[in-house]
Amino acid sequence: MSDDSFIREVNEEIRQERARLIWERFGPIAIVAAVLLVLGTAAFVGYEYWSEKQASRSGDAFLQALTLANSGKQDEAIAALKELEADGHGAYPTLARMRAATVLSDKGDFDGAVKAFDEVAADTSIPAVLRDMARLRAAYILVDHGSYADVAKRAEDLTADANPLRSSAREVLGLSAWKEGKADDALKLFEQISSDDGAPRNARQRASLMSELIRGSGAAS
Repeated sequence: MSDDSFIREVNEEIRQERARLIWERFGPIAIVAAVLLVLGTAAFVGYEYWSEKQASRSGDAFLQALTLANSGKQDEAIAALKELEADGHGAYPTLARMRAATVLSDKGDFDGAVKAFDEVAADTSIPAVLRDMARLRAAYILVDHGSYADVAKRAEDLTADANPLRSSAREVLGLSAWKEGKADDALKLFEQISSDDGAPRNARQRASLMSELIRGSGAAS
């Protein structure tokens, strides 16, 4: 046997012995880890499937509630939305709360609608953008059924330049100010919208019309 062959055989024996020792030490752990990985993957896939099924059912229930509301069956719609709020999956419980508040407003229960939107806005478990939208919805109701102070309490914080809802917040404040005889404040708010390149086009058009109306009325100084 040549020296090279002898050395290769010795190295092979060493490698096999190391592999045996490593397997004896870590083999059971590797088996357990592999089993846990398979079980974890199966559980994740199962949960994903269950979540999709639940979300699909909640989506169907939400659409049915909307159909009831659009058909004038408001009490039935509210009952369906309350059930979805309690048993729904994903974002649908929050959407159900928002829609139920809208149905209350459609029924003429403005106090109940504002209260429902305020409750959504105060719920820190809900994403901030939905909470801000709830504030705006309450503010729009209060333009006709509350005071400027009521509207400002909900919308004023949303008028910051960096807020994506600033145009809507300024619009609702402007409408409330105009209604309450605060023509200068209203004009300033509408001019902020019309000069904002980041505002939606239709919002800028409405703001321009309102600005012209206020100037034409002679109410602003």
